[in-house]
Amino acid sequence: MDATAARALGALHVAPFSERRWRHTVSVVRRARDLSLGLSDEDRALIEAAAWLHDLGYAPAVAAVGFHPLDGARFLRTQGWRQDICDLVAHHSCADVEADRRGAGEALREEFADRPGPVRDVLWAADATTGPAGERLSVDERVREVVSRYGAGSLVAKCMVAIAPQLAAALARVEVRLVHEAAQPT
Repeated sequence: MDATAARALGALHVAPFSERRWRHTVSVVRRARDLSLGLSDEDRALIEAAAWLHDLGYAPAVAAVGFHPLDGARFLRTQGWRQDICDLVAHHSCADVEADRRGAGEALREEFADRPGPVRDVLWAADATTGPAGERLSVDERVREVVSRYGAGSLVAKCMVAIAPQLAAALARVEVRLVHEAAQPT
């Protein structure tokens, strides 16, 4: 299961459901490619596949419990996708915080492993710096955008505010790695 297959699956389910969400997905993939420079080819392929699939759970044909990271990861598992891709989709952008508040945290953690490290950081950073229509945003701008779109009292907005420091930390780790990579002699 590679990035080409991931793109095709996303295009099949997400693009027809929401052109805007598909633009977001395409831009997350582009951003993830940029942020994964210097990582191994295997890690870069994993990141790209997960980026194509990270919002799959929003698609009506995939949605089951109504929490898109869990719905997407469960769907991918039924389709035979690799566990590491399912894990990244399930835990993208610090999903465990919202899962806990929705009463789905235990299921999320039992079924899918959170895999801290550069791969996860790139996916989180790419998603956290890409707006709903694909525009590039800072983490703070993305938080404000989510709060504005969903309303300050919504669960999604409250969770976004709560996870902002973790998303910013992931982006900072990616930026430090990229600076270090750029400073290395070729």
